[in-house]
Amino acid sequence: MRVSNKPPRYPWWQLVLLGIAGAAESLVWPLRRMWRSEQPLDRYGLCHFTSVAGDALLAISLADSVFFSLPVGQAKTRVALYLLLTMVPLALAGPLLIPLLDRAGPRRAISFAAAAGRAIAALYAAPRVGTLVLFPAALVLLVLSKVHAITKNGLTTAYAPPEEGLMRANARLGRIAVAGAIAVAPFGYVFLKIWGASGPIYLAAAAYAISAALNLRLPNPQPQRSKEPREVGPRGRIPALTGPAIGAVGMRAASGFLLFLLAISLRDAGEPVWWFGVLAASGVLGGFVADLFAPRLPTDTREEAVVVACVSAGAIGALLAFEVFGLPLLMVYAFVAGAASELSRLAFQSLMQRNAPEGAQGRVFVRYEVVFQLAWVAGAFIPALLPIDFRMGILILAALYVVTAGAYMWHTKWRKRPGDPPVAGIA
Repeated sequence: MRVSNKPPRYPWWQLVLLGIAGAAESLVWPLRRMWRSEQPLDRYGLCHFTSVAGDALLAISLADSVFFSLPVGQAKTRVALYLLLTMVPLALAGPLLIPLLDRAGPRRAISFAAAAGRAIAALYAAPRVGTLVLFPAALVLLVLSKVHAITKNGLTTAYAPPEEGLMRANARLGRIAVAGAIAVAPFGYVFLKIWGASGPIYLAAAAYAISAALNLRLPNPQPQRSKEPREVGPRGRIPALTGPAIGAVGMRAASGFLLFLLAISLRDAGEPVWWFGVLAASGVLGGFVADLFAPRLPTDTREEAVVVACVSAGAIGALLAFEVFGLPLLMVYAFVAGAASELSRLAFQSLMQRNAPEGAQGRVFVRYEVVFQLAWVAGAFIPALLPIDFRMGILILAALYVVTAGAYMWHTKWRKRPGDPPVAGIA
């Protein structure tokens, strides 16, 4: 009797199930570790994970109902209306948030209210996707999403371990956010195909509800005392952050411009919708790599080097994309642009958190979030409203990167006054 030494062969569907189970385990294990952790930042990471997951599901639904499922002209009109709506949330929420965020105590309550409010608004919006009621409901969701984003700055400052530093803490939350978006994307797609645009919104409501419940496990943040006084203007302006803010504003405008340029160009070229999904995934992957790379930067790295490197990478990638309109090169460019945008965001966010003194954090966080949101919308409006093709748009984008780098270098080299306070490194 011959005994075979060959390993048993499994049917292909069993291998697929094993792969899915392994991927699920690799995702669940970090979440289980954060659940059991006593670190406040880990506990808040779970809140941020579910919050970003809900935002990703909402984006899947809105992209289908507002853009891809409509004729080109009607889609542009709705996109313009949607962009106008994104400018309103901070104007409404900012004045209310400033006095609350200037004190450490209410931040956890604000985070809870933002998550619970989004759960209720999503449940209200889900059965009304095809009506005009969707837009005021989306406005409420955007307002509360911005409330979460602004509150996150204060909670990160309070919860970041002293030995980890703000740059590493922000990068860790960035990785958690990417994981949340990637984890729910397949479920959002399945719900979209089965139940239409309402399906992902119902799933988003569940994610927001879980985020609200997880907020109840957070410890009360304690006030942080600044080691050195910082000059803060009446509207939250910190003179020492003007230079880094120029670079961050340019990168934010470029991000909005690129997103809508790709979406509209792909529609005009008649490319399938999955192209946009692949490019969006490439940008998200680039941001994730930046989140992995940022904590490994030397602790004395200055923001000048980070900003110049980011805008240079964006400009070079834009010029390369100008030559070829093809999926492989566009994927590479989306990856580079996503990494550069995320790295510049982390650099400025860490500087802002470090330089915002206790008692003025609300003013500082709201001011710069408003500026960045306006920059993103201004960048997005150009391809959304003007009749420009992909190659012309790429040239405009490259010029935007060059102007950003030039304005930043001009400010740091020629406008620096002897009495200006130094800005700490980004680590």
